[in-house]
Amino acid sequence: MILTFFSSHGWQSWDVEHRPLIPEGMPVLVDDDLHFEDGPAAPRTTVVVNRWLRELPASGAPAPSSWENYARAVKEWTEFLAEHGVGLFDSRERLKAGLSRYAEHRAAGPTKARFAATTWGQHMSILSVFYRWAIAEGYTEAEPFTYRAAKALFAGTGREVKVNLAVRRTPKPHVTIKYLEPDFAELFRCGLRGLAPDGTQDTGFHGRELARNSAIGDLALSTGLRLQEFTYLLPWEIPALPPEPTSVPIPFPVPAGITKGRKFRTTWTSYQALAGLHDYLELDRAATTEGSGWRPPRRWGEPLMVTEPGPRGGRVNGVRRSWDSLTPTERRRLVAPAGGSCLLAVKSGGGPFTAWATVFERTSDRIRARFEPRFPHVWPHRCRHTFSMRTLEYLVTGHYRQAAKLVRDTDADAALVFYLTKADPLLVLRDLLGHSTVLTTEKYLRRLDTTRIYREAYDGAGAAAGLTRDAEADREAAEEFGDDMEDGKA
Repeated sequence: MILTFFSSHGWQSWDVEHRPLIPEGMPVLVDDDLHFEDGPAAPRTTVVVNRWLRELPASGAPAPSSWENYARAVKEWTEFLAEHGVGLFDSRERLKAGLSRYAEHRAAGPTKARFAATTWGQHMSILSVFYRWAIAEGYTEAEPFTYRAAKALFAGTGREVKVNLAVRRTPKPHVTIKYLEPDFAELFRCGLRGLAPDGTQDTGFHGRELARNSAIGDLALSTGLRLQEFTYLLPWEIPALPPEPTSVPIPFPVPAGITKGRKFRTTWTSYQALAGLHDYLELDRAATTEGSGWRPPRRWGEPLMVTEPGPRGGRVNGVRRSWDSLTPTERRRLVAPAGGSCLLAVKSGGGPFTAWATVFERTSDRIRARFEPRFPHVWPHRCRHTFSMRTLEYLVTGHYRQAAKLVRDTDADAALVFYLTKADPLLVLRDLLGHSTVLTTEKYLRRLDTTRIYREAYDGAGAAAGLTRDAEADREAAEEFGDDMEDGKA
């Protein structure tokens, strides 16, 4: 079975009257014989899967990266069943037997085939969604999964949910700390700047682009942005620096075009991190891009020339566009009016820089080898976890409330000050991280070992809100930690 991705380039020569409705970049499964049908008989399973994939953007999966994950999960499952003589739409008994063998294969089979518990859970969730769709559409009457009924409660309202029993037992989630403690976070900041732990110059290290790396590292730690989000920001989307230093966090809008699920949100950052970012933009980045003749490689597509840029948008190849509407793949093709890439971080020559997983990994390796053997591996999503824990600590200890009182008579954002003094910590963190519900935030915090540090704080808030288990919140929280593995492999 072949997995490819749809492109409408050159569709005028396909002998069709209209442009196809298939979204750009949509995964398409093709059988090895390159045929899609066998005459008037029932459609091939690949055709059915492709129909399901094409409906994903309208059924809660708008992100192209999610389409590929969904397609690969069903493809690998279908291929495994075929190897054992089982059809994708076989009887329930045969499908259940296939699922049992598949679970053993993914847990204890060849090394390259093994899944971590979180990856297994994500694949089972995807397959469950596919089979429910296939049953509703009349393609099959059976699925391999067994469910139990559960009740989810939120804000006093209950609803019945089905919980898939095809899960793998895992250790208690608090046994591994996935964030940086304050002293390790400071070590990491020093490492990105080429400094020793005491703040002096690390004479044994001769790195490049230290201003860029430290500015983006501080941005990731102070905003909780995902890797895709801070990688594909544009300079014009960076908030203005307040005229005076402030202890109150500064709102930081995250454009929908680069967020997970394309949902706009506002997080915040510190004055110090934002000041470092502006210094990089005005000095090092400006010097790197000045007079640059960089153009995107042909394989990326045509260059997108930017003119008249502003905070909300600009002209792209002569057409007025909002930055919010541009996807990551479009953003890396943007060419600035004065030359060079339009991405926030650039490399020598003015091209876009996106290899943050490598930068963070090498920095943590150097710290571990030269200064602190206990220092952990740092992948981009660990910065998000660190932001979450530090923010929660500030929220439950009243740090932000005290800061708000100090600036009450200044020009600080009145709405933000009110928000800091009145809102529940879990609700604030939910908004900053972009979670769909506070249930997800609660489960996410449990995965971050908050049982050891903040258990009473967030358990009390959760009990007051009537929170209990919710399958959708479990899935969304697990996806946060699925990013850990992806970053680690980058």
